[in-house]
Amino acid sequence: MSDVTARLRALLDRIDTACQDHQRQPGSVTLLAVSKTKPVEAIAAAADAGQKCFGENYVQEAVDKIQQLSDLGLEWHFIGPIQSNKTRLLAEHFDWVQSVDRIKIANRLSEQRPSHITPLNICIQVNISDEPQKAGISLQALPELAKQVSELPNVVLRGVMAIPANVTGFEAQRAQFHRLKLAFEDLKSSYPTIDTLSMGMSGDLEAAVAEGATMVRVGTAIFGARAPRQ
Repeated sequence: MSDVTARLRALLDRIDTACQDHQRQPGSVTLLAVSKTKPVEAIAAAADAGQKCFGENYVQEAVDKIQQLSDLGLEWHFIGPIQSNKTRLLAEHFDWVQSVDRIKIANRLSEQRPSHITPLNICIQVNISDEPQKAGISLQALPELAKQVSELPNVVLRGVMAIPANVTGFEAQRAQFHRLKLAFEDLKSSYPTIDTLSMGMSGDLEAAVAEGATMVRVGTAIFGARAPRQ
């Protein structure tokens, strides 16, 4: 068994335990393997162990990997900051973009999504901790952006994503996630396509699962320490 396979299995066991501890249905939380800066060999090893969803932060690096691994049938999510001049690559190559935080970007993704492939799945990134250095819109601005995105023709609004402040303690972590959960539930009542609450990483995934996360994003616990970008 490879190191990646062993770590992946341990992480999936951790997610399963969190689901049991918080009365969540088995399999109700999807693992997004954050593979930024990782070589295609490591991604292929995770795919061989059954992992299908991968998250990337750097557009060109990700596109190269998507092309090299195109025969594996993987699902690719973009989770990094979005520059306007990179939206065409996102629209043409990714299955999901989780980091939309302004209508200009959503419009470009919709306009540039090729007509021969399925609509692009979109999550809106929310800055739930109101940290000035982080991307994402405020909770107050979320309803209006959700309305605008939902009206675009070549994208599908699937949910919300957040990277909360790094706080210590299970209850403090839960409190942050709870705010996003409430916003997510409000949106679900208005938009039938919404089903994805993307929150939780290596250090706080138990709290995220407790608060209803449907997707957690984990990299280091699968692939080991982050490699420097070339």
